[in-house]
Amino acid sequence: MTRSYERIVFDVQDGVATLTLSHPEKRNVFDPVMRVEMGEVVRQVQADPAIRALVLTGAGTHFCSGGDLGNIAASGLDNGGWRRRLTSLHDWLKDLMLLDKPVVAAVDGAAYGAGFSLALAADFIIASTRARFAMSFIRVGVVPDCAAFYTLPRIVGVQRARELMLSGREVSAEEALRLGIATELVAPEALQARAQAIARSFVGASPVALSLIKRSLALAASDLPSLLEQEANAQALAMGTPEHREAVRCFLEKRPAPFQWPQA
Repeated sequence: MTRSYERIVFDVQDGVATLTLSHPEKRNVFDPVMRVEMGEVVRQVQADPAIRALVLTGAGTHFCSGGDLGNIAASGLDNGGWRRRLTSLHDWLKDLMLLDKPVVAAVDGAAYGAGFSLALAADFIIASTRARFAMSFIRVGVVPDCAAFYTLPRIVGVQRARELMLSGREVSAEEALRLGIATELVAPEALQARAQAIARSFVGASPVALSLIKRSLALAASDLPSLLEQEANAQALAMGTPEHREAVRCFLEKRPAPFQWPQA
């Protein structure tokens, strides 16, 4: 099933959904139309139990170049208007970040500003060797958004996040891998296939275990007693699932496990 919107393309095949930012003539700029359409699609992914993983990518040779400065300049919004715009975006961004299914970002070319932030909302960033990232907000006198204040320090640490946000400098694919931003680097022509292979691998994983792992990791910065309580509750649920029992049978019978990470 494939559905084309004005700014995105949404496709579902064999349990894997692919959301493609599709405005390549403007490097998939993150404009108001795209924001609304992404919210609709994220809610579809969240509600459909047949979808087991999501790939987030961009059409053409770029992931997303960030906010649409032309639209921003022409918007005429006051402070209250900008706050309302951001909180409406947060409604579905929280759903994306707390999605009970793995999210794989396939990043080629530029991931600047909000594009960088969107990539950071994924569980895995598979980047092409020509990918480049920048917290470019400071260049236009604004602050990072799309949850970058939450995601980036958790990946690279507060000190490095401070440097990247205050400098607005470009991060190469190789540096992104060293910093832990990118999970893997692949050749541009192999990018989509690798991202799809990783997403498809989760079709065989326990959806309950995946959900519980993601929910528990969201609490990783909380206090230890709360995290241990979540761990106990989550493991008790996971141990009772048929997927766990089948995985144990496979191990004892020396059969391949239902879930296996695909080799590069």
